[in-house]
Amino acid sequence: MILINLLPHRAEKRRQRRQAFFVGVGMAAGVGLAVVAVWFSVVQKLISDQESRNAMLKAEITRVDAQIKDVANLRAEIETLKARQRAVEDLQADRNMPVHLLGELVRQTPEGVYLTAMRQNSEVVTLTGIAQTNERVSEFLRNVQNNSPWLEKPDLVEIKSVSSTGANREQRRLFDFTMRVTLKRAPAPSPAIPAAAGAPAPAAAAKSP
Repeated sequence: MILINLLPHRAEKRRQRRQAFFVGVGMAAGVGLAVVAVWFSVVQKLISDQESRNAMLKAEITRVDAQIKDVANLRAEIETLKARQRAVEDLQADRNMPVHLLGELVRQTPEGVYLTAMRQNSEVVTLTGIAQTNERVSEFLRNVQNNSPWLEKPDLVEIKSVSSTGANREQRRLFDFTMRVTLKRAPAPSPAIPAAAGAPAPAAAAKSP
């Protein structure tokens, strides 16, 4: 009977399997490290791209904010210029208002009404006068209400009867009154419409043969 010792052969097999296991583990670790390195580089690239986009967005936001600020400043300047223009137009209109006021008072005051005082506060004018009758005061109010292009909103504040002595020492009954009227401002002139660019010129007159 022949006896064979298999112990060295089995030990060699175990050593080879152990070596193959360690090689497999090493290869798996290497592949894992490679995958992690690739994933890390990809993530870093994505982070870098996102940071670049964020920086670009911040720069655009800063530029847009500056433009918005410029637009706000321009609007404020435009409003200031409009306010100055309105002030100039109001001054231009107010320069002629005393002339219109006096002219209207001359035209609308009926006979038998005498104005003794006049006081103006902004656009409201307070008139004080004496009338021969109540009807004359009513006529004055109607004239201002219906016929005056420069006066409006007549308001009778007070009217009272007073006695007056004439040249022949005759007692006469008069009416002392106070009324308010409002000045109308002239409408602002509408801006001229510029001619359309490229509009055809008027046709020339035909020559006679």
